[in-house]
Amino acid sequence: MSMFQIFKVSGSAVSAQSQRLNVVASNLANVDTVAGPDGQAYKARQVMFQTEMMGATGAPGDPAAAGVRVSTITEDQTPGRRIHDPKNPQADAEGYVTYSNVNAVEEMVNMISASRSYQNNIEVMNTAKSLLLKTLQMGQG
Repeated sequence: MSMFQIFKVSGSAVSAQSQRLNVVASNLANVDTVAGPDGQAYKARQVMFQTEMMGATGAPGDPAAAGVRVSTITEDQTPGRRIHDPKNPQADAEGYVTYSNVNAVEEMVNMISASRSYQNNIEVMNTAKSLLLKTLQMGQG
């Protein structure tokens, strides 16, 4: 694998984790939302990743590198929390208010995981950049 493919692989991971962080932020922003006028509450979204082959030229000794991409963003179909609060203007005929199905603890774990993965891939790119710079410096001397 060439040094330049490292940037492609890490770059794909940074992009995928960035999308994951955006979805987590959206989920956390809607953790306490109630059902809208259509009766449907916000549903948590989850990011699904897929392996993406990149950089294979087919030449001997030039293996393909595997990156990652977001394949889909799915909605969690778990029913939302229902809390009995007949005085709430959003309550249904039975006096229940339906909240989103977002689990704040799970989303915080997802946020920490995505953030660390993002940071690690940035560090990989910085290390590869340092190695390339040192290689160029060796060629100058």
